[in-house]
Amino acid sequence: MDLLDDARSLHPDLVRLRRALHREPEVGLVLPRTQERVLEALAGLPLEISTGDAATSVTAVLRGGRRTTSPTTVLLRGDMDALPVTEERSGTDADDHLATNGAMHACGHDLHTAALVGAARLLSGHRDTLTGDVVFMFQPGEEGWDGAGTMITEGVLDAAGRRADHAYALHVFSNLVPSGLVASRPGTLLSASHGLEVTVRGAGGHGSTPHTAKDPVVAAAEMITALQTMVTRTFDVFDPVVVTVGVVSAGTARNVIPDTARFSATVRRFSEANEARLATAIPRVLEGVAAAHGVDVDIAFTGEYPLTVNDAAEVDYASGVVRELLGEERYLEAPTPVNGSEDFSRVLQAVPGAFLGLGACLPGLDPATAPMNHSPRARFDEAVLPDAAAIYAGLAVGRLGTDAAVRA
Repeated sequence: MDLLDDARSLHPDLVRLRRALHREPEVGLVLPRTQERVLEALAGLPLEISTGDAATSVTAVLRGGRRTTSPTTVLLRGDMDALPVTEERSGTDADDHLATNGAMHACGHDLHTAALVGAARLLSGHRDTLTGDVVFMFQPGEEGWDGAGTMITEGVLDAAGRRADHAYALHVFSNLVPSGLVASRPGTLLSASHGLEVTVRGAGGHGSTPHTAKDPVVAAAEMITALQTMVTRTFDVFDPVVVTVGVVSAGTARNVIPDTARFSATVRRFSEANEARLATAIPRVLEGVAAAHGVDVDIAFTGEYPLTVNDAAEVDYASGVVRELLGEERYLEAPTPVNGSEDFSRVLQAVPGAFLGLGACLPGLDPATAPMNHSPRARFDEAVLPDAAAIYAGLAVGRLGTDAAVRA
């Protein structure tokens, strides 16, 4: 079994699928066109396919042909959703595969979906050599919609008839690491995330006489800066916390003091202890500022995704698969966790596994300065698609007891 050569033969098909997905990005849990394209791409393969009820997910099970009394099950996840970002074009972009509808695959999920389809084709072609089952988890709603949680509730972890034994996910990056380099680490890899929604309630008035009003805008501005000071004066720099305010809204005219002001933030942490500290520190700071300004404040601090924690033995295994497939120099152990968050963390809470990063920085760009994931200028190197498909497939092959080689 020469997975890498087989994957390279699929490259034109995977590029076509990726570009089709990129042209029609969909946001959230309901991705009807994306689901349709995935089902079309899987048609004819020896898979047991089901779709979600609460989301347009696709779950496909491949039954290995060499059955054992206790077959192993491997789950492979590929997320499918886009972001509400308007793509920015440059003069060198090929307009025929860029999005135009106000959404964008700015995080590379179109590559994940295409690569997982590629893995399904690779493994289906070698079904008779597999001693266990593979669950292909095509997931919507990763970008803040908890699509993994939805699919877990609907039974994806037990789709083969029993709980998966191993679980793996792959994520491309438009910066950070050179194209084709795979990175991961044992233990905590990605931060936990929380949402913070704040409404400041004052008393509106004329902009020329602020002393007759209770200005919620000024109070909200002070709250935003106070939160940054809170982070540096409450939390250990070696156990970091990040608070970033991404949305601020207030008012309808420049000479009117509004009744309310609102802001929203994302909060990231790397330890369980800091969750409780944040739940105490954030209200203390915001309520203190509100009292100083004579306004009221409503605070909603909610949990989103837990820490993404890789099983050490699974990372050791996955790194070996990468080295065997692609070469010793293609795997890098990340020195520190990364301050992103992932709902694949929910899968890893239930099943031993690993989350891997794959560099997809375009040739000619410096990974240190290239536009990052979520940027409207993010670009991804389609040349990594065969590598990604082969890695997905190789992770399953090594766990399912085949006596075939995976190396090119």
